[in-house]
Amino acid sequence: GLSQYSSDPRTEWDLSTYSTRDQVLEAVRSLRYKGGNTFTGLALTHVLEQNLKPDAGARLEAEKLVILLTDGKSQDDANLAAQTLKNLGIEIFAIGVKNADEAELKQVASEPVELTVYNVLDFPLLSSLVGRLTRVLCTRIKEKSSKESTGSAVKDIPVDMGPQLSPADLKISAVTSKSMHLSWTPPLRWPKKYRIVYYPSKGGNPKEVVLDGAVSSLQLSNLTSHTEYLVSVFPVYDTAVGDGLRGVTSTLPLSPPRSLRVSELSHNSLRLSWKAAQGATQYLVLCSAAPDGAED
Repeated sequence: GLSQYSSDPRTEWDLSTYSTRDQVLEAVRSLRYKGGNTFTGLALTHVLEQNLKPDAGARLEAEKLVILLTDGKSQDDANLAAQTLKNLGIEIFAIGVKNADEAELKQVASEPVELTVYNVLDFPLLSSLVGRLTRVLCTRIKEKSSKESTGSAVKDIPVDMGPQLSPADLKISAVTSKSMHLSWTPPLRWPKKYRIVYYPSKGGNPKEVVLDGAVSSLQLSNLTSHTEYLVSVFPVYDTAVGDGLRGVTSTLPLSPPRSLRVSELSHNSLRLSWKAAQGATQYLVLCSAAPDGAED
């Protein structure tokens, strides 16, 4: 399975989409590079929520591996999301290219980092890792499988999150041109934290707020007026991530000035007056000559 991410993670194909090596290689050759921001925490949450579920092809008896490929430092909290995956027994391998932060890669990756963290100076050099990485991955799978067969406990990803781990009924209220209020019904089992991610639907930068699990409301401020926002609320536990809540709401437009009037005309001046716009701190007045043929 493969997902690409920037500010919004996108599943390219699920674990169950292809069944042969040639099909996977052809899919990789046809892949379009996404580009953009580096919200690694959001991407890892997406992998857990969307890509490692049984309906996406994840088999409960199979070992779970995530290979993170990044060329930059994360713009959100990657460590919290990574720790959730690792608590579920999911192995994370971190591969950095160019401007990746090696300290962050070591935080995100599973132990021992000597086997799970790789860094190269440019994308063409990734090919030099393939042989070694393949051997390490296969060895780790064999080791974990042998432990399981000897009776060691192996954690499975919860199949049914349900109301036990997932909040419900996201309400967005008190919407103004610059703010909105979020509230939701907490799950039966309170999470350790909530991750709230919000961003303009037309490609703006996502922002993230982390709340204590005992809180179930939030005021979002300093928003852009007259803009549609996508909002997600993720409950985070020590060993799981519940299903997220999602909502879409537009902020109100800024109040415009009204009733423009022109008076005190002379050969080189005129006076303008208008009804004030609520909340305005300044006005920009633009004046230009009317085009030829236009009304005076």
